[in-house]
Amino acid sequence: MPAQLFATDANSYPIYMVDTDGFEAWQATAAPEAVRWASDTGYTAKPGQTCLLPGPDGRLAGVLHGVSRSRLRPVFQLAETVRRLPDAAFHIAGAPRWMDLDYEALGWLLESYSYNHASAQPSPFARLKVQPGPASERAERLAAGAVLTRDLINTPANLMGPDALEAAFRALGAGFNADVSVVVGDDLLAQNFPLIHTVGRAADQAPRLLDLYWGLPDAPKVTLVGKGICFDTGGLNLKPGGAMGLMKKDMGGAANAMGLAQMIMALDLPVRLRLLVPVAENAVSAGAFRPGDILTSRKGLTVEVNNTDAEGRLVLADALALADEDAPDQLYCFATLTGAARVALGADLPAMFAQSDGWARTLHEAGHRVGDPVWELPFWDGYEGMIEPGIADLDNAPAGGFGGAITAALFLRRFVEKAPRFAHFDLYGWSKTARPGCPKGGAAQAIRAVLAAIEDTL
Repeated sequence: MPAQLFATDANSYPIYMVDTDGFEAWQATAAPEAVRWASDTGYTAKPGQTCLLPGPDGRLAGVLHGVSRSRLRPVFQLAETVRRLPDAAFHIAGAPRWMDLDYEALGWLLESYSYNHASAQPSPFARLKVQPGPASERAERLAAGAVLTRDLINTPANLMGPDALEAAFRALGAGFNADVSVVVGDDLLAQNFPLIHTVGRAADQAPRLLDLYWGLPDAPKVTLVGKGICFDTGGLNLKPGGAMGLMKKDMGGAANAMGLAQMIMALDLPVRLRLLVPVAENAVSAGAFRPGDILTSRKGLTVEVNNTDAEGRLVLADALALADEDAPDQLYCFATLTGAARVALGADLPAMFAQSDGWARTLHEAGHRVGDPVWELPFWDGYEGMIEPGIADLDNAPAGGFGGAITAALFLRRFVEKAPRFAHFDLYGWSKTARPGCPKGGAAQAIRAVLAAIEDTL
């Protein structure tokens, strides 16, 4: 869980965030023994460098931490200190004028996370004291949404199958008095969600579609769709063992959409929110769908299956078709969809596909502003022919593999016609190595960027 933001009367130790000029100013006013300690330990205010300062009695008296203007967003500079500090309370006693302390407080909270499901004892963390008010409340709500996302992804698949993901979804809705409905198993066929049913029918736990409504009916419609593949074996096109090890995170799109929904509801944004999560496990059994099968989607478009490991776009197709029927003002899709996006942009930079150049700029700039970067790849119309196999309307896995993130995005776009602002995020959902504000493991990606863009339009 994120650290608690303390009230102003809590006992705490000072943190001095100093650049080169700030370090010189601190040396001119600090106690001589503190200045000597910093010098004797080789402290130079190098960016990211932390020095714990002793008092005359030998006990902790404060902290120096080096910062640099050249390391602004997306780096959370204060977050670098969190795991170097003892289990105590701290406050920011000084910082350069160019630093955004509200942003740094959020980074502290995002850093103060560990996945404790397998341990009864929560991990101890240093706690930050800030002035109570709207800024600290917002930071806590954003951090709580990121924690939900991370917890869902980090939970092993034996504990986060379709049943458990539905339970988490219902708990999210109950926490904000939202309306939740679920379509499960063969009812998916009766209610015309054939692709979701097909992908999940081989698993022990039935596939389902989770649907949440929240907010005033006449408010602007914002719809989120998240890929909820709780584990992906690849189906009959079985993944090799090395590629299967992280497939608990294949519901990272659902986890991020749910985290963003929590942020929106916790901030009480004036929107009509809808959250759709198609849930399935892509398993292998006698009932598994096959390469060469031709399937019919909710929208009526037929799909030739050329690889059962390209199942995410199938479940999303039915969910996006349903979302689009409601003609939302803004429609966002989140999915751990393609390895091609990771090859192009790496693990830490989600690929973004947007309906227009203007909307792409809005999302990109919002992401930069809040330190949650996204990068545009094109809905390149010239590749449309690659997803048209000839014997069906669409191909779920074009041969050759070129432009794989783009062809997957084009496939999804075929199921969206009425939403004027549609964006799809092909994300990794996992931090391979720890960075300030982003511990190793399940990752919240693109959702603060989208939140900022939504708020910019209200």
